[in-house]
Amino acid sequence: MISYPDALALLLGEADALESERVDIDAVSGRFLASDIVSPHALPGFDNAAMDGFAVRAPGEAIAAGSTYLVGAMHAAGDDTDDYPDAEACEIATGARMPARFDTVVPVERAERQGDRVRFVADERRGQNVRRAGSDIDAGTVALTAMRRVDPAAIMLLAALGIAQVDVVRRPRVAIINTGSELNPGGPLPLAGIHDSNGPFLASSLARWGVEATGRTRVADHGDAFYLAVRDALAAHADLIVTTGAVSAGRFDFVPAALASLGARELFHKVAIRPGKPLLAACFDRGPLVVALPGNPIAVAVGYRFFVAPVLRAMAGLAPEQPRRARLDVAPSTREGLQYFGLGEFAHDEGGHPIVRMTPAQAAYRILPYTQANVWWSAVEGRVDSVDTWPLDPTDAS
Repeated sequence: MISYPDALALLLGEADALESERVDIDAVSGRFLASDIVSPHALPGFDNAAMDGFAVRAPGEAIAAGSTYLVGAMHAAGDDTDDYPDAEACEIATGARMPARFDTVVPVERAERQGDRVRFVADERRGQNVRRAGSDIDAGTVALTAMRRVDPAAIMLLAALGIAQVDVVRRPRVAIINTGSELNPGGPLPLAGIHDSNGPFLASSLARWGVEATGRTRVADHGDAFYLAVRDALAAHADLIVTTGAVSAGRFDFVPAALASLGARELFHKVAIRPGKPLLAACFDRGPLVVALPGNPIAVAVGYRFFVAPVLRAMAGLAPEQPRRARLDVAPSTREGLQYFGLGEFAHDEGGHPIVRMTPAQAAYRILPYTQANVWWSAVEGRVDSVDTWPLDPTDAS
C-alpha cells in the first residue's frame, strides 16, 4: 500500500490549475480570484464628513469653546457644489464632500444653532471628523490578492471601487457517482435497503467550493451501469469524477476494472490510512481525474476531506493547506504502518496549549460523531503528543 503523503503527491501531480474567466460581480460570490485586484481610484474618493454637524475652517490647531460662526450653506451628501467662499460655517451631512477650504466638522450634538449662527459648546480639534481621501485604500494599490475566495466583504470592496467584472478561476466540473443496489432516496425503504447519505453529502460539500455539477448518479452493483455513468461524465467534460463504493476487492467491487476498460490510468489503489484504505485514484489522458472512495460514510468524509478537497484547492491554484499541531487527549487504537484520521473537538488545556478531545464512539459507519466534532485529526502509530489537525470543513481553510 502507498502512504498518504505519497498518494496525495501523486494525485496532486495530475491536478492542474484551471483557466480563468471574466464574471460579473453579481455572480462572483465564492469564486477564487485569478489575479490581483488593483484599486482604480482612492477610497474614499474625496474628503468627506464623518458625521452630521457643521463644517468650518479652524483658525489654528483648535477651536475654542464658545466660538460662533455664521452658517452660510447646507451641504448634503451628493451635493457637487465645491465652494462656499462667503460662508464661515456650513451645515453638513454624513458622507458629504468637504467644500473647499473647510477642514473640520463639529458634531451637531456639540453645537447650538440660533438662526443663521452656530455656537460650539466645547473645544474642538482641527481636522476632526473628516474622512480623508484614500484613507481606506489608495489608487493603484492591491485591494485583493489573487487566489482569494470572494466573500461578502470582498464584494463590498469591489462594489465600492466600481469594479463590475473580475477574472476568477473557472469552476471545476465535477460528477458524482454513487454505487450500491441497496441505496435509496429518502422515504420508505425496501427490506434490505438503506438511504443514500454519500450522494447528498458530496453534493453539499462540493457546492461549498462552487463547483459546476455535471451530474449525480446512483447506480446498482453491476459494472455496466457504472461504465455508462462514467462515460456520461466524460461526455460532459468533467474535470473530476468522485465515486463511492465498489472499490475494494470483493465480487461486487467493479470500479477498478470498469475504469481500466474505459482507458483510465490508475495512479494508486489502496492507501495506508484508516478509514478509507481501499481508495483508488485514476486519470484519463486529456480528461478528468477520478477519486474512487469506499462506501462507508466516514470513509467518504475522509476521502473528500483529504483527497478531493486538496484536488479542488490545486485546481483553484491555491497553495496546499497546512495543518495545526495539537495534543490528542487520549491515545487512539492504531496499527503500525497506518495513518489514522479521526474526529475531535479543538480546545485549549489549562495551560493554554492546543488540545484535541477525541469524539467518542467513532467508526467508519457511524455518522453521529461527525456532527459532534469541529476538527479532523491525524495520528500515526498511537502518537498523541503532537498530531495534525484541520478544520472540519476544508473551505474554512481557503
